[in-house]
Amino acid sequence: MASRTRAIWDDAFTAYNFGRDHPMAPVRLDLTTRLARALGVLDDVEVVAPDPATDDELLLAHDADYIAAVKRASENPALADPRRGLGTDDDPAFAGMHEASARIAGGTLALARALHAGEIDHGVNYCGGMHHAMRTHAAGFCIYNDAAIAIQWLLDQGVERVAYVDIDVHHGDGVERIFWNEPRVMTISVHETGRALFPGTGWPADIGGRDARGSKVNVALPPTTNDAHWLRAIDAIVPPLVHAFRPQVLVTQHGCDTHIDDPLAHFSISLDAQRRAHESMHHLAHEVTGGKWLALGGGGYEVVDVVPRSWTHLTAIAAHRPVPVETELPAEWRAHVEALFGRPGPKRMGDLPAENLPIWVRPWAMGHNPDNAHDRAVMTTREAVFPHHGLDPWFD
Repeated sequence: MASRTRAIWDDAFTAYNFGRDHPMAPVRLDLTTRLARALGVLDDVEVVAPDPATDDELLLAHDADYIAAVKRASENPALADPRRGLGTDDDPAFAGMHEASARIAGGTLALARALHAGEIDHGVNYCGGMHHAMRTHAAGFCIYNDAAIAIQWLLDQGVERVAYVDIDVHHGDGVERIFWNEPRVMTISVHETGRALFPGTGWPADIGGRDARGSKVNVALPPTTNDAHWLRAIDAIVPPLVHAFRPQVLVTQHGCDTHIDDPLAHFSISLDAQRRAHESMHHLAHEVTGGKWLALGGGGYEVVDVVPRSWTHLTAIAAHRPVPVETELPAEWRAHVEALFGRPGPKRMGDLPAENLPIWVRPWAMGHNPDNAHDRAVMTTREAVFPHHGLDPWFD
């Protein structure tokens, strides 16, 4: 029987390379694929190498002048236009940038096409999730917004409602902005507060344009967020709203920079909690969209200890072959890591000792504590958005 889960991979994805000292190191993608192969995860999925998105496909989310600017910088990095976010510290120009970025978008779009055609139930592109890219400019390590391109393509095919859930530590600002006044798209971003982290946006009062009030959802959590706080916030916001919105396709972004070891943010999240969040999105897709689930990568800058494990878990969950957290990492993978970095990397697929599992999360139905900063953040979002969907922020 053919696999109903498809993953995107080609060695050419490592060409998305901002340079040796940039946090978005392409080795994180190679190590993820090597780990997924070594654990047999990719044996249970169809792996496809996509073509780069065409200009017409990129135009689904970007304007023509911006695409032309990316092409100029790609051909000659000295011509990068910082007014378009190109040639900056975050998004240095490099030769071949257009094709490398378009390939990521092409991968996510290929999965959206397959989902819409009924060829697959789940699609995973951990090379994607470039959620900061705007219609007119690059931002935050992101050139083309693959999620927005795929979502717009689905809308153009007649899909009536798409939900986009972003659990990256950074606000999913690009996707939100592109669909700000689009009521057919619900965006939910659970992130570290913009008072402490780039891009400095994503406030609970930001709920969408005049024609889309309540369709844009932001949970801005304090830097002290740990496993229980983070999972409680996701559970208290995402399932009720997605169920109420009734999307036909669920698109999720799984940036793993929420992890305690990530160098660019301030959350204290474990691999075990990330795995549980991946599972939550999978279950939600089966509950609401008949399984139509497009899962993307995103941020993640601890490229050895975190990214490969987190996205291997994501792919395995999508393949309905979850990897237990006590699983030891293959010796050949650790040897490869040691040859590259002088250290073997993690020993097992989880972080927490067995006595700390499963992670207990206090259900919102048990009440909230107004003196707790995390609960206040969640309640502020619920009060801002839930009434637009006929939900009671106190009890639903």
